[in-house]
Amino acid sequence: MALLASIILRQGLRLGRGVQARSAMMVAQSRYLHDDKVTLPPLPVPPLEDTLNRYLKTVKPLVTDEEFQLTEQIVKKFVAPEGIGSKLQKKLLERAKSTDNWLSEWWLNAAYLDYRGPVVVWSSPGLVFPLQEFKSLDDQLNFAAKVIAATIDYKAMVDEKTLPLDRMGKDILDMSQYFKILGACRIPGVTRDRIHFYGHEPNTPKHIVVAHNNHFFKIDVYGKEGKPLNVKQLVYQLRNVVERSTHPTVPIGILTSQNRNVWGKAYKQLRKDKTNRASIEEIQRCIFLIAIDGPDVNPTGNIMTDAALNCVHGKGPHGYAGNRWYDKTIQFIVGKKGAVGLTYEHTPAEGPPVANLMDHIMDVVTSGRDGSENDMNDTKPPAVELSRPQRLMFNICAEVKQDTEDAKVALESLVGDLEMTCFKFSGFGKNFIKSQKLSPDSFIQMAIQLAFYRKFFLGRTETIRSCSIESVAFAKAMLDEDCPITEKTRTLRAAIEAHKQYVKVAVNAHGVDRHLLGLKLAAIEAGMDVPTLFMDVGYLRSSHMRISTSQVPARCDAFMCFGPVVPDGYGCCYNPRGDSIFFGTSAFNSSPETDSATFREALEQSLLDMQDVLLKEGVKAKL
Repeated sequence: MALLASIILRQGLRLGRGVQARSAMMVAQSRYLHDDKVTLPPLPVPPLEDTLNRYLKTVKPLVTDEEFQLTEQIVKKFVAPEGIGSKLQKKLLERAKSTDNWLSEWWLNAAYLDYRGPVVVWSSPGLVFPLQEFKSLDDQLNFAAKVIAATIDYKAMVDEKTLPLDRMGKDILDMSQYFKILGACRIPGVTRDRIHFYGHEPNTPKHIVVAHNNHFFKIDVYGKEGKPLNVKQLVYQLRNVVERSTHPTVPIGILTSQNRNVWGKAYKQLRKDKTNRASIEEIQRCIFLIAIDGPDVNPTGNIMTDAALNCVHGKGPHGYAGNRWYDKTIQFIVGKKGAVGLTYEHTPAEGPPVANLMDHIMDVVTSGRDGSENDMNDTKPPAVELSRPQRLMFNICAEVKQDTEDAKVALESLVGDLEMTCFKFSGFGKNFIKSQKLSPDSFIQMAIQLAFYRKFFLGRTETIRSCSIESVAFAKAMLDEDCPITEKTRTLRAAIEAHKQYVKVAVNAHGVDRHLLGLKLAAIEAGMDVPTLFMDVGYLRSSHMRISTSQVPARCDAFMCFGPVVPDGYGCCYNPRGDSIFFGTSAFNSSPETDSATFREALEQSLLDMQDVLLKEGVKAKL
């Protein structure tokens, strides 16, 4: 993902990869609401001095005293009445008068559509469902059919606005992203991509696309009278696809894993052929894509990690990367032995709407229903006059063939560099944390910071973006063998409270990073020089996200995963359950400073150490 996409909340959340990030950014972006009577306020522009004061507080732990003095001077000049910051603030206030969200368009372009690196690894997350056990092709296709049926049912609830409203406490959150995950696709360009929402067109798509052995098939999922196909009918259609694609073909889908400029040029070449153009448009227009994969390739020995890697990059050109279309917002993955999940293109939405969709699917799967009003055992098909799955043909010229070979080489390098460690921490979960009257999210964030600090205890003072004066004091206390238990618990609670308070500020649209980003983009748009503030060591260091984290909660044993946002960083996503926590961590092999397996050890030890001091404090209090 682009560096800009990591410059947001202080807890290191990538915008949209966590509940806090979603509400902070999107609270009132759109009029797409469940209840037309509900009105959300427009995104405010925070007071300039408030933002810069918070900025200084968060920068302080990351720089030397001399560097901090220079940063203070730069900030003071920036916020002065005649300073450049005040002039840019006026521009933001003017922009805010004419739009519901003054940052939305800027963010969409800067974080996603202008970013030219591959969406694979660098941008698109994977979401691993509770792992299944398939003993036969029938099992695999039956599960895939249930996923399709449940998703079509979910789409009906979205279209009819019958989904429960998202809330944070009593506050209603914007629901617009639920309308953007189905029927959407990113369209490559040579210098900038665009996103198209086919589900918002008058003639909305009625089909999905199924990928198998690099072949793509169009399947209409509604019958003549607009009724959805039931599970039995969907299995029949899927079996037809599998039987007609027994041998792999040219992996045209691997082109979507390329650098966006390279893919943009190849896309123009590919579309020159009218057959190719028609097939591409069917893929782009489909409600979603579902990939039927074969057996796992190059297993790591950790089934959670294998499933995560398959969701993130398909295990590369020797795996199933050609059996994907990474521009599609939603594409489900159903492996031969039971590794299931999805990968989603990040531009239109964040994690919560996608996790909500997964929860609905798993509810349907475990309930024994087909996702519609018809029970799975009902022999009456709800749809009539089924159409045969349509193979989407591609004419591959020599130039396109070479493009696919180049994409294989590029992806193989990226796949070889990414290493992941995914695991279930069973020591405790959110129930224990709540029993201590602490915020589970803030608690886990402090464990992540402690783990990072522990790894670099012998020389590095830089820590993750959510670093605060309180979190540094906590980390130092925890690693000091002579520090009393009472002091360790005091600093732990203080760090958690500081993090919790910052989250509240950010959720109410008064965080630091998006305001600073807006000021920077306002200067660029006006043709001005980039202000000194954004070239200062304090800004650069605090914007380099060594750890990009996100909480994506789900009602089932699932987890999201993604790559680091910087070459020497970590990705860490977590799903807190009642008595356990699911983690997906990642790093790059090319960085000598990072290792996801070592980070896992440090993280588990940090969680246990934090639990230990709280329990010891409790025992001491009873004596």
